[in-house]
Amino acid sequence: MDNREPLLRSDWTVYRGGAILMTDAENCELDMLFLDQVGGNAIFLNKHNRKITIRRTHIANAGGNGVAFVGDPGAVRNPLFEYGERQNLKDLDLTPGPKTDDYPADCVLEDSLIERTGRVEKQTAPVEISMAQDITVRHCSLYDVPRAGINISEGTWGGHIIEFNDVFDTVKETGDHGSINSWGRDRYWGLKDIDANTLTFGPNRSLPLLDAVKPVILRNNRFRCDHGWDIDLDDGTSNFQLYNNLALNGGIKLREGFFRTVENNIMVNNSFHPHVWYKGSEDVFRNNIVFTPYKPIRVGQPWGKDVDNNLRHVPGQTVAAAATELRKQSARDEHSLEADAQFVDPATGDYRVKPGSPALQLGFKNFPMDQFGVQWPALKRIARTPELPILNAPQPTTLQSTRDARPATWLGATVKNIVGIGEVSASGLPDETGVLIVEVPASSRAAAAGLRKGDVVLKLAGKPTATLQALQRLSQETPALGTVTVTVWRGQKELNLEAAGPVR
Repeated sequence: MDNREPLLRSDWTVYRGGAILMTDAENCELDMLFLDQVGGNAIFLNKHNRKITIRRTHIANAGGNGVAFVGDPGAVRNPLFEYGERQNLKDLDLTPGPKTDDYPADCVLEDSLIERTGRVEKQTAPVEISMAQDITVRHCSLYDVPRAGINISEGTWGGHIIEFNDVFDTVKETGDHGSINSWGRDRYWGLKDIDANTLTFGPNRSLPLLDAVKPVILRNNRFRCDHGWDIDLDDGTSNFQLYNNLALNGGIKLREGFFRTVENNIMVNNSFHPHVWYKGSEDVFRNNIVFTPYKPIRVGQPWGKDVDNNLRHVPGQTVAAAATELRKQSARDEHSLEADAQFVDPATGDYRVKPGSPALQLGFKNFPMDQFGVQWPALKRIARTPELPILNAPQPTTLQSTRDARPATWLGATVKNIVGIGEVSASGLPDETGVLIVEVPASSRAAAAGLRKGDVVLKLAGKPTATLQALQRLSQETPALGTVTVTVWRGQKELNLEAAGPVR
């Protein structure tokens, strides 16, 4: 229970110990292990480790992480430990990469089954990677866990290869997460003296790559998350390449960040979720198959560097038509189409497309559908596989919201209820609560009070405004004269503003 050491800029903490603890180890191999019901972490690679291989290993019912690769924060340049901490560009060490070699690198976890971890500690994962470089995770089956199956904390220092894994039944006891989750929050993120929207337009173009010095590659995986996103690249995650991934339920989310390529993936019963992108993100989304229109939240048009040649699967539509809805959303997608993708056999999980599919005409390429997860016969016999989706089925009720999404006007601003996990995540809220400020005209009383687009009103005069209805009711009860305190959520913390009455 002594997991008090914070990881970088997050609410994750860690205990540097496990049933197997390796520190300053090189050229070691762990093979054919079974670790069952350990109270904390099963295997912990602590600080400096090189060329460690873990294979054909079964971990079940661990109280903490399954396998953790965690370096020393002393190897990080300009480390911060709380989400709300910010620093100035003028104070940054602008040297790329790590400061010391006190971190795991060139390590492999392969052909392993890790299930039911996080029995005690919920901020854990079957595979946790933090302050590490060049970690390969391949042919692993990871499932039945409270949070992510694979968690990549911050961008220090990339180079990871995540391939041929089967990750599902995740985020079962938490929220705002995915089967694979990451966050950036590196040196460049949230600087006080420079706007991230200007980074790729001038001399600071390289800032997002000071820590994320090597690309992280996600390829040939199968993900399914019924309580979040299949792939969740959160808060400033940068320098990722995603291709040949099968997302069975939750779609793919990219929040903030730079230099990400999402290519040749399939998002079953869902779509692409771009959230609050920076201008000039240089992101690429092409040659993918989606089932629904995109699901953007506060992304300025046109999107990214290249968004095109995507197919929106429309069952039974034999003649391909222009994907006009996708084009309207992204202000790109000039060549994207909508038509039946002509899958081979989705009932058995085979989402390859048949010859003649319009997806092939757009540049999509089939990838193997029978190589996900553990391959060693002794483990493959006992490993589960994910429940296959019913095509075009509605989203699970756990992801649906009963809140009214209709907008209204308040203090001259356009406002609405926070609705759904997407808006909760984009706003960094802990729960589905509050009233989102959608637009703030410069001449409005909302602007005069200091309210901004993207703020979430949590309280009025100290009383909760969980819904738009509550905000409207409390506005009628406040005095016509004097000032009223408006508590908003901004930058993942509460901020009090003063509005001149009446606040109606």
